[in-house]
Amino acid sequence: MNIYWEAFLSCFKIGCFTIGGGYAMIPLIEEEFVERKKWISKNDFIDILALAQSAPGILAINVAIFIGYRLKGIRGSITTALGTALPSFVIILTIALFFQNFKDNAIIQHVFKGIRPAVVALIAVPVFKMAKTAKITYRNIFIPIVSALLIWLFGVSPIWIIILAGLGGFIYGRITNKTENR
Repeated sequence: MNIYWEAFLSCFKIGCFTIGGGYAMIPLIEEEFVERKKWISKNDFIDILALAQSAPGILAINVAIFIGYRLKGIRGSITTALGTALPSFVIILTIALFFQNFKDNAIIQHVFKGIRPAVVALIAVPVFKMAKTAKITYRNIFIPIVSALLIWLFGVSPIWIIILAGLGGFIYGRITNKTENR
């Protein structure tokens, strides 16, 4: 099968059956492209995820673009972006056409209330997987905790957190390289 078509179908399938947005799609994208197809390595996936979170735009689309680019350049990124975005576009368009008829339906409201906890679980899974892959230990667990608290409690912009984390990583790398070279 053509890799463009296969990548498009993989992204389309993930886009069709994921509720909860980009973070809920992460474990499915990882399963498909890293574990099942083995098109990219786990470390490359973590790097792609970091880049996608740092770039403006929708996380799932950004991840798809970076994966597509890694696979087949610009054409690959267009293919995977379309595969990821098309299901959401069609679903939202369909919901918009018919939602007025069902928005007050008690069954629909209960279905959405039931979906919420599942979405939280879908978001929690990639967080724990990323922590394991990023080698979060008792020595460095303070970094994500402090970052989350600064954003949540004090309203610090995530941009400042990313900049500070990048600077901290750079400084840490310089210090450890000097220590190793001695």
